[in-house]
Amino acid sequence: MTKTLNRAEVYLRPCGFLSGRTGRDGIASGQAGLIAGGWAAFSLVEVIAITPTGSQRSLHSYQDIKASDDGVIGKTLAMIEAPRKPIAGLAMDRVQLMGIVNVTPDSFSDGGAFLASHSAVAHGQELINQGATLVDVGGESTRPGADFVSAEEEIMRVSMVINMLAQTGTPVSIDTRKAEVMEAANALGAGLINDVTALEFDDESLKVAAQSGLPVCLMHSQGTPEVMQNNPQYGDVVLDVYDYLASRIEACVVAGIAKDKLVVDPGIGFGKTLDHNLALIDQLAIFHGLGVPVLLGASRKSFIGALCGADDTKDRLAGSLAAALKGVEAGVQFLRVHDVAQTKQAVDVWFGDTV
Repeated sequence: MTKTLNRAEVYLRPCGFLSGRTGRDGIASGQAGLIAGGWAAFSLVEVIAITPTGSQRSLHSYQDIKASDDGVIGKTLAMIEAPRKPIAGLAMDRVQLMGIVNVTPDSFSDGGAFLASHSAVAHGQELINQGATLVDVGGESTRPGADFVSAEEEIMRVSMVINMLAQTGTPVSIDTRKAEVMEAANALGAGLINDVTALEFDDESLKVAAQSGLPVCLMHSQGTPEVMQNNPQYGDVVLDVYDYLASRIEACVVAGIAKDKLVVDPGIGFGKTLDHNLALIDQLAIFHGLGVPVLLGASRKSFIGALCGADDTKDRLAGSLAAALKGVEAGVQFLRVHDVAQTKQAVDVWFGDTV
């Protein structure tokens, strides 16, 4: 990590996931909990306790954790189970699909394909027709090695796209790390700010975000796009990312952004090795302990190519769907994806046994 963060006293990771009738029966009998009032039932809890000599991990039944008289454990479990308020008008008791609209010449997956405003608008409308409940518009690539783009250029790229897509009635998020772009996007009808630097890149971002009244997605990243994949290091990547996001939530609340307007994203691929990414995906459910909705953005990412030998980003659909369903199982409320129709089909089938 780039800065020293205070470790939490204890972390809880829901696991032992149950679905369909098994999950409902487990909840009814008190043998399982429900993540964030949604759909993901869990029968086990991993407790990660921080001691002077390091971390100690132990696995417990949900019933035992629920009955614990440890105040810290009780508070964290309550945070995990508490229903989340809607974000940008979207209910958090179901999976929301965030469709990606890159108005850039150099994004890692579709750079240049939708640089023209009319093409980007058409693509966004297509994603909405396919089932996207939110579209994420970005005018600056944040892929590894990407070049900096000025706020003026970024605003020029996204303005018409945000304005037109906002008129569809589907919420539009602005994917930016610059306060000036956030301000312009808000005026054009954006419904959410999605910042890969968790409002840290620009000194004005916290103030502008607070004044906008918009919900904010806080993503973890290590380093800038130019250098973030140059040998990233962590003590424990999952706990380090958790602590960082906890610190950013606190900073936002102090700045006047209500906690129930925040979303967190562990930042798959942003300053992480293959092993780091896999650990975060495997332990996604731990982030519900932060008490806010969780977003997973794993679509077409390089870790899929590294695992499967798929060098072309467009050959990573199957891996992207597998990662998305891993997120659904872990109760994440948002999936940020390129392939909306295919992801919706996969999610619909996953939920088929819950009817």
